[in-house]
Amino acid sequence: MSGAVRRWTTVLAMEELRRARRERLAAWTAAHDLDALLVTRLVNVRYLTGLDSSNAALLVPADGPPVLATDGRYAGTAARVCPELEAVIDRHTAEKLLERAAAAGARRLGFEPHAVTVERHTGLTRAAPDGLELRPAGRPVEELRTVKDDAELALLAEACAITDRAFDAVLPMLRPGVTEREIAVALERRMVDLGAERPAFDSIVASGPNGAIPHHRPGDRPLARGDLVTMDFGARRGGYHADMTRTVAIGAAADWQRDLYDLVRRAQQAAVEAARPGAETRDVDAAARDLIAAAGHGGDFTHGVGHGVGLEIHEAPLLGYDRTGKLVDRVPITAEPGIYLAGRGGVRIEDTLVARTGGPELLTTTTKDLLVL
Repeated sequence: MSGAVRRWTTVLAMEELRRARRERLAAWTAAHDLDALLVTRLVNVRYLTGLDSSNAALLVPADGPPVLATDGRYAGTAARVCPELEAVIDRHTAEKLLERAAAAGARRLGFEPHAVTVERHTGLTRAAPDGLELRPAGRPVEELRTVKDDAELALLAEACAITDRAFDAVLPMLRPGVTEREIAVALERRMVDLGAERPAFDSIVASGPNGAIPHHRPGDRPLARGDLVTMDFGARRGGYHADMTRTVAIGAAADWQRDLYDLVRRAQQAAVEAARPGAETRDVDAAARDLIAAAGHGGDFTHGVGHGVGLEIHEAPLLGYDRTGKLVDRVPITAEPGIYLAGRGGVRIEDTLVARTGGPELLTTTTKDLLVL
C-alpha cells in the first residue's frame, strides 16, 4: 500500500469514528427529550469533528445531519478535516446554530452549562429565536470521551513512548549544579524533538525541599548531592496527553529517603493493580491511601490518586476518596500517589495506564526502581 493510499485510508477511518461518536450523541439527545444539542466546548467540538480551533460550535440534532459553525480563519481547515459536515462560516458560531436549530423545527435545545458563562447564557437566551427553549444538558460529550477507541489509545501510547524516551535522554543531565529550570526545559525540548507536538502541560521539576510542593514550578535552585528530585511531565501527540512522574536521588539516598520511596512505590503498585473494570474510583484511591496511612503518612498524601487523560490532561474520571463512579474497560487514567514532607522533600511516582478486562495496561514503562544518579 502506497503512502498516499495509507493516508487516505486513515482519513476515512477517522471520519467513520467521528461519525459514530456523533450518532451516539444524537441518540443521547433523543433519549433526553431534546430536539438538538449545541456543543460549544472546543475540546468537545474537536472530539466530534476533528477540527481544532479557537472558535467553533456544533449542532447535533436528535434526528438529522449535524452542522458545524466556525469563522473564516478555519474555513479551509474544516473543509479538509471534516468535509462530510456542512459548515456555516460566521464568527458568531453559537448564535448562527441557534437560528439553524429553530429553522429545522427544534423547540428544546440542550447546551453545555459547564462551558457557558452566565454572561454568555444571557446573550444566547437573547439571541434564541422565539419558541426555542435552552436547557442545560449536563456533560454528555465528556461521558462519551471517557471510553477511548483504538485510534485514541494508539495516540496515547505514542505520547507515552515519547515521554519515556525523553526521560531516558535527560537522565545524564541530572547532577549537582544543574538547575530545576534547565532540566524542565531539556525535557520539553527533547519531547518535541522526539515527535511531540508540544508538552502536555508545564513540566514540574522539584528538587530537595521543593519536592514537598506537589505542583512546584521549576526555578533556579541547583540540584545538590542528597536531593530527591521529582519530575512530572508528559508529551502531547495528536491532541492526546501523556502524564508520568519519576523521583530520583542525586549522588546518594539516605535511609529515610529510601524508605519513603519504597512506601510510595508499593502504594502506586497497589493503585495500578486495583484499576480494573468494575472498580469503584474511590477504591482505587483507597488501595494506595490506606497503605500510606497505615505507615503514618496519611496526612502527607494531599491529593487524589489519579485522573483520566485524553484530549485533556485532566478529564473524567477523577480518582479520590470522595469520588464516585466505576472504571470500565478502555478508560485511561493515571496512578500517582505521593508523600510530601515540608522542609525535607517528597516522592511521587506516576504512570499512565488503561483499565482493561484482562488487567491494567501500562502505557508509561520507565523503570520505577529508585535511581541514584
